[in-house]
Amino acid sequence: MELKHFAAAAFFTFFAAGTVTAQTTKPGQTAKPAATTQTGKLPVAEHYPGGQEAMVAEMQRNIQYPAMAKRNRVMGTCIIHFTLKEDGSIKNAKILKEVGGGTGQEALRVVQLLKFNAPGYSQEYSVPVNFKL
Repeated sequence: MELKHFAAAAFFTFFAAGTVTAQTTKPGQTAKPAATTQTGKLPVAEHYPGGQEAMVAEMQRNIQYPAMAKRNRVMGTCIIHFTLKEDGSIKNAKILKEVGGGTGQEALRVVQLLKFNAPGYSQEYSVPVNFKL
């Protein structure tokens, strides 16, 4: 019997939360996605000399647009996941998302060129690399 009460309470809570969020938006407005409310700062950038702006500038400076991607006008964002080791080196880098035309391999190469300060601990991070013609 307790399971039925628990299920009913969970069901009620789910729909009650949905009505609260539905009432917070005015008619004719759409709710903003959670990504637009974030600060947009990369956590790994605190370990890069010069911060996020310097890290993004270094990546953009080193990108060599792949010929196949340029020919097919491929644009978008690739995401590279890696482990930042205690000494600031990058290990286990892999492509999580690529947009095609060799952009994933180029993004992987560019991220592996980055030199980070030693954070003193090992942590996993993901970094977006933008390709735009």
